[in-house]
Formats: sequence, C-alpha cells, structure tokens
Amino acid sequence: MHVTGVVLGFVIGLSLGLLGGGGSILTVPVFVYILGFGAKDSIAMSLAVVGTTSLVGAVGHWREGHVNVRAATIFGAVAIVGTYLGTRLATRLSGAEQLAIFAAVMLVAAGYMLRGRQADAGSPAAQTSASVASTAIRGLVVGSLTGLVGVGGGFLIVPALVWSGLPMRDAVGTSLLVIAMNCVMGFYGYVGQVKVAWLSVALVTAGTMPGIATGTYAMRFVSQQALRRGFAVLLLGVAAYMLYRTLRA
Repeated sequence: MHVTGVVLGFVIGLSLGLLGGGGSILTVPVFVYILGFGAKDSIAMSLAVVGTTSLVGAVGHWREGHVNVRAATIFGAVAIVGTYLGTRLATRLSGAEQLAIFAAVMLVAAGYMLRGRQADAGSPAAQTSASVASTAIRGLVVGSLTGLVGVGGGFLIVPALVWSGLPMRDAVGTSLLVIAMNCVMGFYGYVGQVKVAWLSVALVTAGTMPGIATGTYAMRFVSQQALRRGFAVLLLGVAAYMLYRTLRA
C-alpha cells in the first residue's frame, strides 16, 4: 500500500506539472477506490495533497518566470469565496452525492479537453474579450467545486487565464498558485469534520513531488494537445467507473 501510494502520487504530480491541473481529479478516486477511504475523508485528504503539491509546482514555474502573481491574486481571491461556500454546501450532502457530482465534473472536463481548442494566448483579441464579470464567475465556480468535491479546478483555471491574455505556460504556472490557495481554504473548511490519515497523505505527497518536478520540466517537450486528449480519455474511463460504483451503492 505504501509503494502504491507513492507511485500513484507520482502520476498525480506529473499531471499537475504538465497540465496545471488534473491532479485532484485523480487524487480523490485514488483515495476512495484504491486506498479505501470514505468519500468525505478522501476529498479533504485530496485537498491537502494537491494544495501542497501545487504550491511546490508553482514555485518551480515562478523560478522559470511563468507565474503571474497579480493574476493569481485576483482570480484566487474570488475563488476562495466560492471555496468557502462550497465547503458549507458539502456538509448538507452525503459522500455518495459528492462522488456523483465529482464524476459529472470529470465528464465536463473530459469533454472540454477533447475539444482541444485554446484561446489565442496573449493576442489583443484574447485580452479585450475577457471581462471582469466573466472572470469573477469562473472564479466562483472553480472555488465552489474545490470546496464541494475537492477539485482544484485547473482544467477551468487554465483556459480562463489564457482567455484573459496569459500565454499557455504562464497560465499553467499561475493556475498552480491559484489551486494551492483554493486547497488551503477548502481543507480548512473540512477541519474537525473528517478524519485525516496523515501517513497516507504524506506517502501520496511524497510521490507527487518528483512527479510535478518531472512534469514541469517535460512540459517544454510534450505536445499539449495530444496530452490533453489522452488525459481526457482517462477521465472518461474513471468517471464512468465512479458513476457505476456510485449508482450501485
């Protein structure tokens, strides 16, 4: 179990490093279906793992000049409000209901990735079309999902930042900083409500650290379009399995 947690953590970190998101979408199913924890406990532990890993990854991208702190602060401030609201709503839902919502989010994310379309990052059109209201709405949605089902929201944050005019690499790095901010608030909302298996959190996190470092380095050599599509297929498979298990239960 110890080795499994570290290996799966590496895969989670690799996803965060390469895509600026996707880590929490894998982390919750890992804790629930492979490591055997309850839904609510898994969501809280996922926030701890992904928050820590994202912060480390953001530092790596910042050193390479690919983190826009101002954009992260503005987007993150709005998202944190949504995260708080999401954690409050989560107390009214059962674990099975949270997993069903989680699976639905995975399907939406997979559909977006399969489209494979990105805004023209850094172009005047991309910068002038973005609005403060739209960015605020996206931030609230991302934050709410973080608090509700433990999704960091990178698959929504990255395109929102690109649409606002950031280059893809800057959007990925900035996304990691926003995810870290969201996860801190989300985890705080679960404190006292769930039991955290700190050893399992530490083992998975131990795997994510080299994973995100590898992903950050490999990002410059990998086709982002091919990677997104391959990851989307994985999400479809995991979402289908989660819905099957949840409906059976």
